[in-house]
Amino acid sequence: MFNKIPFAAFLLHLLLFASGTYAQAPDLGRASGFVLFTATGIVSNTGSSHLTGNIGTQTGAIYGFGNVDGVMHSGDTATAQASADLLVAYSQLNAIPSTAAHAPVLGGGETLFAGVYNITGSGSTVSDLNLDALGDPNALFIFRISGNFSAGPSSQVILIHGAVACNVFWQVEGAATMAALSYMRGTFIANNGAMTMAAGSKLEGRLLSTTGTISVDRTVACMPLGCGVPILTGPPAPGLASTQGYALFTALGSVSNSGVSNITGDIGSNAGTVSGFDPALVNGTIHPTPDASTSQCAVDLHQVSRYLDSLPYDIELLYPTQFGGSLVLTPHVYRMNGVTLLTDTLFLNAQGNSSAVFVIQVNGDFLTSSQCFVQLQNGACADHVFWKMYRGAIVNTSCNISGNLICNSSVFLNCGTILNGRALRICLKLDNSHISCWK
Repeated sequence: MFNKIPFAAFLLHLLLFASGTYAQAPDLGRASGFVLFTATGIVSNTGSSHLTGNIGTQTGAIYGFGNVDGVMHSGDTATAQASADLLVAYSQLNAIPSTAAHAPVLGGGETLFAGVYNITGSGSTVSDLNLDALGDPNALFIFRISGNFSAGPSSQVILIHGAVACNVFWQVEGAATMAALSYMRGTFIANNGAMTMAAGSKLEGRLLSTTGTISVDRTVACMPLGCGVPILTGPPAPGLASTQGYALFTALGSVSNSGVSNITGDIGSNAGTVSGFDPALVNGTIHPTPDASTSQCAVDLHQVSRYLDSLPYDIELLYPTQFGGSLVLTPHVYRMNGVTLLTDTLFLNAQGNSSAVFVIQVNGDFLTSSQCFVQLQNGACADHVFWKMYRGAIVNTSCNISGNLICNSSVFLNCGTILNGRALRICLKLDNSHISCWK
């Protein structure tokens, strides 16, 4: 037996879109860079939320957020332009001809195809709503709701056959609410309405309001990829030159080990001693005294350090003592001004770009809790992760860290540390660690 609603929608798709003439997605302008934005209202967070994208209000306040993979904007040129662009996008959505009317409730396992769906009065989602692009990467889904909108508990939007979140738009004439454990996709534009995300809800898209508060509570929200959004690359990586072959190196001071440490890569000092390493456990060259290799490495390391120092940061992480906690970072230059404490897990998400570069500038001592992790996601490579410490670093017991630690002062890797990268600078001390570098 045919499912009548999806089949009717499919016929509409063939009749209205087979000619290749598609509705044009609205141009969000400056608002496209925000994951949470309101032209007028407060933007607030409760608990630990993980957000990727800028957060802003033109007229209002922002409070309650921890570290965010984005920039906080309040009453500045960015929010002024975003406010104007949001109204333009709202008008564009209004002007697109409708292709179908829909009952107030979406989901329940139904499948919809590309089109502009009008809902009279309030609308909601229950269970699963499948959006089927039929293999067309430009398939556009627009839902115009002439009242409030609510995503029911555990309801979700599922994208199939090439559908992408950046081509899904929800226009709501009122408030928009996402219940616990719901998983929504698309850009929500609320006109004169508040927007909320309950604990455990997720969004691949944006919450944008012309007027109204936005509040999130222990949620995950990220801007959608695709649709012409530039692929994040981070800055150009520094040329490591001779430092590439070293797992452990200091330009000044000693390199020492206690316990059993396994090292892949060279070990050396250009002005100090190297001690405590078992040659049988070092897959590389131990340079016990300064030589031509360590001399060149000192020169090259200085160039790498200067380059990393010169990079302007894209995003300042405002709470350095709350670093980690399952925070997700994307390819950028980040800055933390002050003593930094890494706890729990930090995710580095390359968004599918294996050449993406991450630079994390720490203007203070870098410390970790025990059993912390830096996990690489979606193509991220340890060789393209650079930690620039303006002071020293102490990695606590049983941590697993990825990237190149480049410090202006001492580095201490405690018992059980696994470093997938390099430790480079002054006075390196290890204890039962496992270090590997990419050559």
